[in-house]
Amino acid sequence: MIGIVGKKCGMTRVFTDDGRSVPVTIVQANPNFINKIKTKSTDGYDAIQVTTGQRITKLSKPNQGQIKSTKKEHSSRLHEFRLNHHEIDKVETGKEITVDYFQKGELVDISGKTIGKGFAGVIKRHNFSMQDATHGNSLSHRAPGSIGQNQTPGRVFKGKKMSGQMGNVKRTIQNLEVVEIDSERNLIYVKGSCVGHDNSYLVITPSIKSKQKEREIFPQFDLEETPETPETPEVAAQTDETPET
Repeated sequence: MIGIVGKKCGMTRVFTDDGRSVPVTIVQANPNFINKIKTKSTDGYDAIQVTTGQRITKLSKPNQGQIKSTKKEHSSRLHEFRLNHHEIDKVETGKEITVDYFQKGELVDISGKTIGKGFAGVIKRHNFSMQDATHGNSLSHRAPGSIGQNQTPGRVFKGKKMSGQMGNVKRTIQNLEVVEIDSERNLIYVKGSCVGHDNSYLVITPSIKSKQKEREIFPQFDLEETPETPETPEVAAQTDETPET
């Protein structure tokens, strides 16, 4: 499933024609270029490798050579999208993926890395309850308590919830609605909040769980002719006029 890689700009709110305030996250998704096509015969799976960004020096020399072969400048970050054997035949190296791949009112999944919180205890990290403040408890108010058994099995199981680094992990938020698409500035307005801090990279893909009609890999339409979109409330245009009181 093809998606697009963008950078989180922050949050704001837009207003619909009926006066409702909708909180949105703005993602700037500059055109992604297909840098490499991987097939099951050569790599063991079908996928495309896309590149975005500006600083080519952040990549290794082998990856720099791949990008220079496509003659594209957007080359500071690489990402892969898995495809099936029917979709892999429809893509070409050097083809660009823009925000027009998505439609207003569509549901998308957004993946990113959460904000790192540093070292945290079990109460903050895993929402454990505190122990008694009195009644003989004087040193273990925020302690995790027992973490295992005695002789059997005589060890702590892997994955036990304990204190440690909080955040800085990959997470995906599903079924977020696309409120608006700004093709001129390569912006996608998504309803609600997304993971990560501002200027962090996000991966946007069509929702995998929602029942949406199948799309073309690269929809063929002119920018002046917008494709059919689901009926959603229009965003009211913002003006400098102040309402009369």
